[in-house]
Amino acid sequence: MKIILASPRGFCAGVERAIGIVNDAIGFFGPPVYVRHEVVHNRRVVSELQEKGVIFVDDLLEVPDNSILIFSAHGVSQAIRKQAKSKNCRLFDATCPLVTKVHVEVRKQSAAGYHIIMIGHAGHPEVEGTMGQIEKDRISLVQTTYDIANLDIDSDKIFYVTQTTLSVDETKQIIRALQRKYPHIIGPKKDDICYATQNRQDSVKKLVKIVECVIVIGSPNSSNSRQLKHVAQSQGCLTYMIDSHEELDTAWLRDFKTVGITAGASVPENLITEVVQKISEAFPDTYTEQMESQPETISFPIPKIQKTGSHITQ
Repeated sequence: MKIILASPRGFCAGVERAIGIVNDAIGFFGPPVYVRHEVVHNRRVVSELQEKGVIFVDDLLEVPDNSILIFSAHGVSQAIRKQAKSKNCRLFDATCPLVTKVHVEVRKQSAAGYHIIMIGHAGHPEVEGTMGQIEKDRISLVQTTYDIANLDIDSDKIFYVTQTTLSVDETKQIIRALQRKYPHIIGPKKDDICYATQNRQDSVKKLVKIVECVIVIGSPNSSNSRQLKHVAQSQGCLTYMIDSHEELDTAWLRDFKTVGITAGASVPENLITEVVQKISEAFPDTYTEQMESQPETISFPIPKIQKTGSHITQ
């Protein structure tokens, strides 16, 4: 059997930065360190940080006053920021800079009089954080093209933004539908969907052309991982999504000669290695190849922790 590894795959710059901030905080201050929501959507990463003394919470009422508190890579609403400051916590912001860009755009365009349309998944922490940047009556959520029919926006100034981890192709369809209903709608100069999401989806589109089956590694609550599965399936390729090698049934693969493997942007490389090793043990003649691609060179600096004060990007 031949395994072909998608490239790029796994960790993106925003995830590396977020995990780095949490590790630096726990190393500098010692436990406990509180993180509002899972810092990134990967069970292995979350579990390993919990073992170090990191406590993940969804409600800031669980955070004692004067604690060390970190905002996750998905970002938070202005209400959460205000609540955190009222508890006199040392605040550190692990929000992905590309998510922060969307937050800034929402506040800027709303202040300029635009009604905002957010394209994204209801309930996702990134969407909640973005929509929480301004008043509720100034922003509307669209999840699919079907939602557009229910929009009733009486304004000649409308601006759209998107969640950063969506399906690139489906998002383009939604934007075209919005433009048909609201010809005057405008959007950001540069797409909000992040480079890592775009690159990993493009890689999967190439991968499905040269393999018989695709394995996507990613946790169920990872939006960008689910989109990789969706992209592969939409191309007509048999696709399995697993959280780790423990969920892999090698019997799935016994009739295939070529298997592709990719991973979401919050998946560490060691999870990929473990999956490859399990397949190799089940099929001793297995060998691995890596797709050719342009390396990702984007990186985001990890702020240095000071003895006093906080690191807040907004």
